[in-house]
Amino acid sequence: MVEPLPSASIRGRLPDPQARERIVLITHDTRCALDTVVDLVNTAPDDDTAADGLPDVATLADFVQNHEISDVGVLSEFDLSAVRKIRGRFAAVFAAPDARAAAGLINDLVAAAGTTPRLTDHDGYDWHVHYFAPGASVADHLAADCGMALAFFVVAGEQERLRRCEAPDCRRAFVDLSRNRSRRYCDSRTCGNRLHVAAYRARRKEAAG
Repeated sequence: MVEPLPSASIRGRLPDPQARERIVLITHDTRCALDTVVDLVNTAPDDDTAADGLPDVATLADFVQNHEISDVGVLSEFDLSAVRKIRGRFAAVFAAPDARAAAGLINDLVAAAGTTPRLTDHDGYDWHVHYFAPGASVADHLAADCGMALAFFVVAGEQERLRRCEAPDCRRAFVDLSRNRSRRYCDSRTCGNRLHVAAYRARRKEAAG
């Protein structure tokens, strides 16, 4: 299934004359890669006192299984260390101040992974592209496929959709797929509602004098 993401006439801007060519096509594999990179970035501890969401090889194995990452062999401490390193590089993409900075980071990620694009229809899915090289480590697999998924957003002029939650006590990464780039929180039912309730109570308190 292909889901187009509109990029023209947003936030009052004039329609982009190249918008038709720059629409992001969110295919099944692209969406899976986006979900994977967001979940990976969000395993990183917020500071030196917080627990790492990838504490050991067993947890990494669970992550691989839960995200249906294919063609991954037996994992090791080396894989865990490598995945943590690219996690930090993905986090830098979400923190990039502009498209040029994001592009440079993604280029480095994808180049280091040694990508080998190829068509596949494994496990009953329609034809799609895998970017990781055959026999690639799990870190290179993630760098290639997730890096390319993020690259599509830069190409389409949509790098600003790669965001961090605006809740001051959260800052989790997410990809804003809303039509008008309006999503502010990683989860509107938790962070969004919590801030709305806090703002409402503050207004009530101020009105009460």
